[in-house]
Amino acid sequence: MPQSNSSSSLLRFRAILGGALVALEERRSEINDLNVFPVADGDTGDNMVLTVEGCLAELDRLAEESGEHSLDEIGREQIVDLVARAALLSARGNSGVILSQLIRGAAEALISRPGVLVDPVLIALAMQRAAARAYASVREPAEGTILTVMADMATAVTAALEGLEPMPFDATADQQNRRIADLLEIAVVAGEESVRRGPELLPVLKAAGVVDSGGYGVVVLFAGCVSALRGEQGLAVAHYAVPAQSSKPQHESSTFRFCTNFAVTASSAGQLAESHDYIALLEQIGDSVLVVGDQVTLRVHVHTDEPQAATALFTDAGQVSRLDVADMSAQIADRDGRLAGAAHSRCGTLAIVAGDGIAQLYRSLGADVLDGGETLNPSTYEILAGIHSVPADEVVVLPNSRNVFMAAQTAAEMSERVVHVAQSSEMQAGLAALVAAHSDLSAAENVVLIDQLLESVRSGSVARAARADVEGRFEEGEAVGYVDDQLIAWGEPDSTLREVIERLAQGSELLTIIAGAGAPIDQAGVRALIPATVELEQHEGGQRSRWWLLSAE
Repeated sequence: MPQSNSSSSLLRFRAILGGALVALEERRSEINDLNVFPVADGDTGDNMVLTVEGCLAELDRLAEESGEHSLDEIGREQIVDLVARAALLSARGNSGVILSQLIRGAAEALISRPGVLVDPVLIALAMQRAAARAYASVREPAEGTILTVMADMATAVTAALEGLEPMPFDATADQQNRRIADLLEIAVVAGEESVRRGPELLPVLKAAGVVDSGGYGVVVLFAGCVSALRGEQGLAVAHYAVPAQSSKPQHESSTFRFCTNFAVTASSAGQLAESHDYIALLEQIGDSVLVVGDQVTLRVHVHTDEPQAATALFTDAGQVSRLDVADMSAQIADRDGRLAGAAHSRCGTLAIVAGDGIAQLYRSLGADVLDGGETLNPSTYEILAGIHSVPADEVVVLPNSRNVFMAAQTAAEMSERVVHVAQSSEMQAGLAALVAAHSDLSAAENVVLIDQLLESVRSGSVARAARADVEGRFEEGEAVGYVDDQLIAWGEPDSTLREVIERLAQGSELLTIIAGAGAPIDQAGVRALIPATVELEQHEGGQRSRWWLLSAE
């Protein structure tokens, strides 16, 4: 049998992973739209792409750092550990975590025979080990999913070995690639048949009229491997249309809001407990629990309403990193929107708001919104989930409160997306500045435009005093008026509002006033306070914290 060092083996492994990534990227949206199990959050394609990208990045880093040294000198065991760890750290969601286990199993087998070229026998072994690792990672395996598809492909490839002649000792690299590609084509054919049978094995797929997204994704992945080995167009894998009724399937995880993913790394002085030790604790606060890895690195996935409680279980065990929290209800709505023909943008905006009317105003300008509650004080986890619900590659966050800015910055740093936080400290100012954003620009470009416009917007507000002033200027229940956070008026609502309007109207052409819940003066009364030289826009915001929010441009 031909001999080869691990460098050539790893280069082939890198090449087929590169082909897999290209194929997954081409059908990423289609895989996302097929995603209905266990939750119709429409991110299977994204998760699989992220996992493969992480492995490729680690292989490229190894190659770059090795310099003139071959990968063989790095050590086979170290390479396996690094690639497996990269897959773990990059994995997100059920599909990403399971795929990371497929990659780990395959990597272990592919370089388990020192000095031996990757051949059909080793490929079959890799697929068997990949399937076994994937099944072992799931506490309650569901047939008809990626697990079944991978097992069926491994079985078909193993059976095909009996009819194959041994690899010639003097086979060229091209001949070797063709033999491996022919074997993987058998896997793809078997995988397609397994995908088609999936709805008969998993009722939720049949009810939704779709095939399993993860199973379909792994077939696409292997077809990309064949393309890379043959150096030509990939295999013709069937496309699957998504019927409209599949957008709202029933599933067992509908009671939990956040898809929470993170990595845990052991401290240098200790080791992590076995993964199963954490599963029961996580199942007390959520479902769809996956904990995979070893005593050095774990990858955790759980659907829960309490992301902070999930991470807290591991804070004494090691370092928590790579935190990703996605709002599944928003993801499901995003998937429904895609199926209804909504466009995916380069850059979107997430506005943190309070009040149904204000939320609608932001949506009318193309923004996604996150309800910050009456106090406009969402958690970092809620902001992170909001970021990931925006149907765009990059995101600008409008915190709309100085108290939210730090949490928004932290969420932006946690996110795997490109996220920039604008300097908006008031909802009315953020609304006025939002017109500067363009969906075809980058987040970096948009945040500059938004911040520039914010500099020309003046803000004001009138609210009910929650308590008496210690300086004796006003009593509880009277009106207090602010311009750019400075208290300038107090007393009766009409006189206080008039003073704020006069201050903001000076040198302004447009005045926007957003009435809150329980505002003591109606729109006609407010209009009577406006100078004739200023154009007025009035809206009902529904916010409870302020009677009126004002902005002047």
